[in-house]
Amino acid sequence: MDAIRQIGSLTLESEKKKSSIHCLTIVGQVEGHMILPPQNKTTKYEHVMPQLAAIEESDDIDGLLILLNTVGGDVEAGLAIAELIAGMKKPTVSLVLGGGHSIGVPLAVSAQKSFIAPTASMTVHPVRLSGTVIGVPQTMTYFEKIQDRIVDFVVENSHVSAEDFRKLMMKTGELTTDVGSVVYGKDAVDIGLIDSLGSLSDALECLHAMIDEKKGRETDAAHHHSGGSDLPQ
Repeated sequence: MDAIRQIGSLTLESEKKKSSIHCLTIVGQVEGHMILPPQNKTTKYEHVMPQLAAIEESDDIDGLLILLNTVGGDVEAGLAIAELIAGMKKPTVSLVLGGGHSIGVPLAVSAQKSFIAPTASMTVHPVRLSGTVIGVPQTMTYFEKIQDRIVDFVVENSHVSAEDFRKLMMKTGELTTDVGSVVYGKDAVDIGLIDSLGSLSDALECLHAMIDEKKGRETDAAHHHSGGSDLPQ
């Protein structure tokens, strides 16, 4: 229970399904190199990153379920977590509940299969920076490169086209104080950003099916490697 209190993390054992799923929550604001005020609900990248490496290496965990309700946050910390999830061989499923805003979009699509609740929303907007900005052309070039990284990652890990995603990012008139778009559950699926509309039972069912398929492939490979015979040699 300490893990839930500290970093919103829990490993679920299923006797019926004969599999073990690790549940990771990414909530509030994704915290980067700067510590956010104590009243902010945050997901700290230094907690999540080693945890993901441990999940991938653990023989006791069969799959990963990522529950997302985030306003976004630090771009590079969010991308770092998303890259780790995308690089996992273990079955991974994400579920957007409430919101998967800003850098939450790459985090949502980083899983092998993504779900979104009908009531959930996702905000897609250009990269922004608060604080002091040095007004030189290099700053704009840096911004564009980060933005390109985000677009490339989202397009590679979902079914949305780069053109459609950039249109959502640069749309005016929808957000009163910003450029960008808010995409709701069904719309996110229709444009190919998220794989399926669904909730917890759908995400778990999909993950268990992926785990079973992976175990089947591994059993077949082991059987083939041993010569395809159960008889003693």
